[in-house]
Amino acid sequence: MRVQPDDTSRQAPAVRPRGWLRATIVATLALGFVGAAVGFIGFLSQLRGVEIKPARNADGIVVLTGGSSRVSDAMELLAGGYGKRLLISGVHPTNAASDISRTLPDNHSLLRCCVDLDRSAVNTRSNAAETRRWVKDRGFKSLIVVTSNYHMPRAIVELSHAMPDIALIPFAVVGEKWRDEPWWTSGTTFRLLLSEYVKYVAAEVRVRLADIGIEVLPDDQPAGSTAPRRPATAQAN
Repeated sequence: MRVQPDDTSRQAPAVRPRGWLRATIVATLALGFVGAAVGFIGFLSQLRGVEIKPARNADGIVVLTGGSSRVSDAMELLAGGYGKRLLISGVHPTNAASDISRTLPDNHSLLRCCVDLDRSAVNTRSNAAETRRWVKDRGFKSLIVVTSNYHMPRAIVELSHAMPDIALIPFAVVGEKWRDEPWWTSGTTFRLLLSEYVKYVAAEVRVRLADIGIEVLPDDQPAGSTAPRRPATAQAN
């Protein structure tokens, strides 16, 4: 009697590698998800829930436009003597000093004497590049950084990379919506934080690669570039 060959014995070696590969992919995705979740929690732990005045004065103050009350808070710090001069970085090219003065009627004299406008920056990275030029021109050694609390971690990454020898003192602006409701109850706020976390991680990776000599992108936009300008908004920042 003729014995039929056992097909299962031939298929077994092929099945095992596929099962091992599937388990490896699932385990890798699970570890990646856990790592991202832990990183997101670490990112959230950096965000201040209340505004705290700087512990000390600085040579200058820079405010990165894009969120409500950032500029007015920076002007209050300037009026309080926390810095000698203020740079408003990311002003839309069509906006004049008079447009800003209309929104800050109590600070006309400060705007005339002690405020500089940067209209070149279109995102956080170019904010850092323009701030570096301003700090160098003024000979400043310390800087108070004013931006929204959710934006502060990425702003510090970019600014400290651009100006490693400058002492940075963060002043995180906390918006009314942040105070009024927990972030996890608002889908809009959660999406904003998740988006900012992804940008923060990307900035960290790019900066660390640059530190070991791997430039992912050039520091500044090439001169004469025809890339369209856009206002520095909360989304741009």
